[in-house]
Amino acid sequence: MDFIKTSVENRVSHIYLDRGKSNALHQQMLEELGAAVADAENDPAVEGLILHGKEGFFSAGLDLITLYDYDEGAVRRFWHTFMDLIRALVAFDKPAVAAISGHSPAAGCVLVSCCDCRVMADGDFIIGLNEVPVGLIVPESIYELYRFWLGPARAYRYLLEGKLLKPQEALEVGLVDEVVDVQRLRSAAERQLRKYTQYERNTWRQSKRNMRRALIAAFDADQDETIEAMLKQWWSPATRAIVKTIIDNLKGGR
Repeated sequence: MDFIKTSVENRVSHIYLDRGKSNALHQQMLEELGAAVADAENDPAVEGLILHGKEGFFSAGLDLITLYDYDEGAVRRFWHTFMDLIRALVAFDKPAVAAISGHSPAAGCVLVSCCDCRVMADGDFIIGLNEVPVGLIVPESIYELYRFWLGPARAYRYLLEGKLLKPQEALEVGLVDEVVDVQRLRSAAERQLRKYTQYERNTWRQSKRNMRRALIAAFDADQDETIEAMLKQWWSPATRAIVKTIIDNLKGGR
């Protein structure tokens, strides 16, 4: 793998996002992450997983610079791959914890929201879903994922305004479960995971499946219509202009 690193230690699969400074997601990275999650799911020696980012960034979200240049077929493939990955993480049978090492907006926030527990590094970081200001349509399934943690009213308001939160704000509303010094991030994530793995395996996993039944069903539903609507908006002049402005700003900051 080029952009995902993995290791298994003490029956825990550690999955590291490892692409550039900001861990922006593109097609190959999504495919590699999906393969790593499947390996952790299917390996009977693995009891759970921890998702890791890089110092300062868990993931900046989608790689808009790369995605902007994809042709129609590549963009469609990308969104299907993304939704399949999120479905796999939402339905992941074993305990999953996110060690959020820094900024985690947009798709980065979606990834960590799939986990059973989120531990975030303290600091001047942001987390949340800001797709609407970027010109991207929020799928109903992603709203269901957000409301799973925030409740319907808060998720509704936050999504429509693209609200981004600091770590302590995210802790207060339940988007993250713990905020710690970055030096303690890994140990705190491991401690949270052990809370789950101490219980009888089948009891814990069946309970997780039961409590996520409606959420999993939202991702099991046919996503084609949603993706086609997202693609139509992606190619609209308005969204292309917004994304181009963001890209110019990103390149200007290099």
